[in-house]
Amino acid sequence: MESGEDQDMNDSQRKKKRYHRHTARQIQELERMFKECPHPDEKQRMQLSRDLGLQPRQIKFWFQNRRTQMKAQTERNDNCVLRSENDKIRCENIAIREALKNIVCPSCGPPGGEDGYFDEQKLRMENTRLKEELDRVSSIAAKYIGRPISQLPHHGHPMHASSLDLSMGSFGGHEIVGGPSLDLDLLPGSSTCNLPTLPFQTTGITDMDKSLMAKFSTNAMDELLILLQTDEPLWLKSPVDGRDILNLETYERTFPTRVNHIKNPNIRTEASRSSSVVIMNGVALVDMLMDPNKWWELFPTIVSKARIIEVLVSGMVGSRSGSLQLMYEELQVLSPLVSAREFYFLRYCQQIEPGSWAIADVSYDLTRENQFVSNSRRLPSGCLIQDMPNGYSKVTWVEHVEVEEKTPTHRFYRDLVNSGLAFGAERWLATLQRMCERFACSLVSETSTRDLGGAIPSPEGRRSMMKLAQRMVNSFCGSISASSNQRWTTLSGLNDVGVRVMVQKCTDPGQPNGVVLSAATSVWLPISSKNVFNFFKDERNRAQWDVLSNGDSVQEVAHIANGPHTGNCISVLRALNASHNNMLILQESCTDSSGSLVVYAPVDLPAISIAMSGEDPSYIPLLPSGFIITPDGQPDQGNCASTSSGMRSMGGVGGGSLITVAFQILVSSFPSAKLNLESVNTVNNLISTTVQQIKAALNCPGS
Repeated sequence: MESGEDQDMNDSQRKKKRYHRHTARQIQELERMFKECPHPDEKQRMQLSRDLGLQPRQIKFWFQNRRTQMKAQTERNDNCVLRSENDKIRCENIAIREALKNIVCPSCGPPGGEDGYFDEQKLRMENTRLKEELDRVSSIAAKYIGRPISQLPHHGHPMHASSLDLSMGSFGGHEIVGGPSLDLDLLPGSSTCNLPTLPFQTTGITDMDKSLMAKFSTNAMDELLILLQTDEPLWLKSPVDGRDILNLETYERTFPTRVNHIKNPNIRTEASRSSSVVIMNGVALVDMLMDPNKWWELFPTIVSKARIIEVLVSGMVGSRSGSLQLMYEELQVLSPLVSAREFYFLRYCQQIEPGSWAIADVSYDLTRENQFVSNSRRLPSGCLIQDMPNGYSKVTWVEHVEVEEKTPTHRFYRDLVNSGLAFGAERWLATLQRMCERFACSLVSETSTRDLGGAIPSPEGRRSMMKLAQRMVNSFCGSISASSNQRWTTLSGLNDVGVRVMVQKCTDPGQPNGVVLSAATSVWLPISSKNVFNFFKDERNRAQWDVLSNGDSVQEVAHIANGPHTGNCISVLRALNASHNNMLILQESCTDSSGSLVVYAPVDLPAISIAMSGEDPSYIPLLPSGFIITPDGQPDQGNCASTSSGMRSMGGVGGGSLITVAFQILVSSFPSAKLNLESVNTVNNLISTTVQQIKAALNCPGS
């Protein structure tokens, strides 16, 4: 006879035997039928029973459970929408109550009853009338000054822009009106050597705002983790290049509250995802991404500005987990032809598990009176960082943005931008991987005669030279982008792009003191970006494109490797036949799958000696010039007559490349000096001649 325990065990086993788990095929067929008919009749249930090998009762219960599940999901989605609308109305209610408290001056006392309501309406009407009057006056003034009134400095809002004062003449035609005696004055206070202020004055953030921001960022983190960890059907593989493509239909079903109910045809969505292994541990990487200064140094070719507006939550003690920051960023493509993108967003860091962190970015609406509104919006984006046993990290990156381009992108860069390559996850990860390799090389304590050419005596000298070169690259990247505080003026000449110039007044340490004229242009070449980079990288070719070398060949006297790729290095070059033997060239070249840079600056021998000895190079003045090389974003057509088959076969992404040529010239050592026409013509001829020589050397004169 069985005991009570044995009988309970047998009952449990019998219950387990009754449990049936549907196969993947059965679930797929049931789901397909549910989409067509959520309430099948008895005949349909019997047919499914025969086809799937299930009992009619099982079919009936499955459809009942599925309908219940769908109803619950719909209710949850509706509740999310209602909660969001409720929070929005609550915030508007608070804002209105705050406004009612201040609709009269303090000496008049607080408003009361219906008088307060009518006073508020009067103030609103008066405010509308004043705005209309301001618009009318602005339009009249713009006719006389030749530019929009918004571009002029206003009292209380200092202008941080560099430009040429064209009040006595203008560029754009075949010549400059006004004759050779024309002086182009520097705008008051213009300088790109100083960190620009935000385009609005931040106001206090209330506790209610912080609560809403915390909830908003938490929801963004939940969405980001799904985007990071889910493959099909949310992400599909591109049949062209294998990149991850967001399935918008699945995304809208998965996140219905994220979809805008008003479709703007001028807004374009970009979404990309990529994964890579980088030489840096997770803790160090999280610290760099949460610190805006380190973040800018980590991505100098992408991030032109970065700033914390307010730290909302400082996070756990000794850890970044839980940290929430309201931030501002400006992202760039290194060409004056591509407008920079500005974002105001929340950055939230969370440790998912030991050795794993997620950082979520999402735009937050800062629209208030007399504050700036960005035309770019970051949907939940960010990265997942996972420690590896060897001290490296696996990083998965998602970029998801909405962009309203008020100014069309130049045709040269249209394919690169519209394809998502210009600001996509692949570019972020390629840059991160290369920069982490650079940082790892700077920490190597052993010296190598082969790497250093015997000219740098110590590891300290090596790090000092790397620091000097990094500052040179950062300065170069900051001098050529279409940033919001930099206004370029187009000269006539080179193809339909022209040479674009900008004036800067520099007084910062590490910059030549005085007036600097920057000039840049971009061209398309029917040659792969890899081959163009190899051409510039080879010092034996320098005499073919360096106008200032007067045809002299150069010799590499010092060499520092910045990573496993031979193209990532720092060089010190010396002209063999130069009359000034005390002048050397500091050059850094770097390349990855997203593009390449070759940046150089003249440095005198005493300054180089200071850096090589390991002393602080922060005060060595640098005025860099160079080249930015990127794929054109088009598939390789293989029909460029001027390009050899060997060159095409070595090409990377795209059949051609986009080259930005940029120079900086010190016009005067006095910051208050005026810019004359001769300096403008000199830099215009310098750029034009350089481009012509590059085309001739690469056998594509008709490009």
